[in-house]
Amino acid sequence: MSTSEHNKNLPPVDQMPLQMGLDTFGDVTVDTDGNPLHQAQVIRNVVEQGQLADRVGVDFFGIGEHHRPDFAVSAPDTILAGLATTTDRIHLGSAVTVLSSDDPIRVYQRFATIDAMSGGRAEVVLGRGSFTESFPLFGDDLGDYEKLFSEKLELFSRIVTEEPLTWNPGDRTPLKNQEIYPRTENGLKQWIAVGGSPESVVRAAQYKIPLMLAIIGGPASRFKPFVDLYKRANDQLGQDQLPVAVHSPGHIADTDEEAKEQLREHWITNRNRIGRERGWGNTGVVEFENEAQHGSLYVGSPETVATKIAQTVKDLGLNRFDLKFSNGPLPHEYSMRAIELYGTQVIPMVREMLDQ
Repeated sequence: MSTSEHNKNLPPVDQMPLQMGLDTFGDVTVDTDGNPLHQAQVIRNVVEQGQLADRVGVDFFGIGEHHRPDFAVSAPDTILAGLATTTDRIHLGSAVTVLSSDDPIRVYQRFATIDAMSGGRAEVVLGRGSFTESFPLFGDDLGDYEKLFSEKLELFSRIVTEEPLTWNPGDRTPLKNQEIYPRTENGLKQWIAVGGSPESVVRAAQYKIPLMLAIIGGPASRFKPFVDLYKRANDQLGQDQLPVAVHSPGHIADTDEEAKEQLREHWITNRNRIGRERGWGNTGVVEFENEAQHGSLYVGSPETVATKIAQTVKDLGLNRFDLKFSNGPLPHEYSMRAIELYGTQVIPMVREMLDQ
């Protein structure tokens, strides 16, 4: 098994300042009158959201990949390339790149290009994805779900060393001393996104890649065993500890009541649409309130959201927290205000609460 060298310049995790990011999947939204927006307008709005996040001091802006009608973004790296030329300091990356149905060489080349365009601000979050539409779309067999990710992660881990590549897994044209371009100036930062599989947690440690936990329901504290497992795996492999991050949904407005009122209907709509596809029962206001109060839904005023984020950071020992601010058809205008409040109020509050 090959391991990447992208973390060789990172300081020890206990000396890293907390990073605070935002993620979007480019959900197709409605306007404030409830009229659906065209996907093209949604994409333009995502660019505007990323630019605002840069201006208000957010550390990272991630864009997800989907191939279905309720999400506008199927090529996040194209939008990230645009943001690379219109932002100054924010790190830019995927909110997951579905490596299983992509070509690892092209993934590396696209993100290395974004890294060059942004002056070293690109990051890639690798994962298998919770949706499977990309498999038939790109001619992959869903039955090979696990095999594809394992093989492509191994290849990607070799590519990011930026050394001549020899690769012959038996099911593609062999590569012999192949150079992959463009090379980055300081390496490409990577994460592995995990939804709750112990095997995936251990694999992240084996490849020396930081861990991104996708926590979308229930209390965040229930993921503490996965953080502990990751740390034990790093110890047993005789390597330094690596960063751990969390990605969770939420929404911010000036007051708790306003935030819940803006989000409630859209959160329920989004949850029930996905639930129908996956055989879940319908949800409603009770589950929404329970997730807001006790689960991993960070919704409320800046102080309410900051307090909850700070507690999650302490409970799990995090190095980064990413708030997924896009929530189903929630209007762009509400998301813009949430981004502003996140950067100008929530982030400073969290750092003050954690004495950072």
